[in-house]
Amino acid sequence: MDQPVGIMGMPGVGFFGMLVIGFIAGYIAEKAMKRDHGLLTNILVGIAGSFVGGTLAGLLNFNFYGFLGNLIVATAGAILILWVFGRTRAAS
Repeated sequence: MDQPVGIMGMPGVGFFGMLVIGFIAGYIAEKAMKRDHGLLTNILVGIAGSFVGGTLAGLLNFNFYGFLGNLIVATAGAILILWVFGRTRAAS
């Protein structure tokens, strides 16, 4: 069940769903990594995390669809982004 997905989309959800998933994923990642960000940063980190997580899931041949699948992948990607960002800031 391959769905074409544009640059600003996630499989199985629309644009509004992408924003909601981005916020939730960013919020979960923020709490998991013990950070303190604002609403916009959470959304941006969550959306960026969805692209990172989606790319890694594709490389690992892990299929995900719908709200819950996207949320899991976006959260994992957002946590990875915050972890890498934290490591690079600590090294400087």
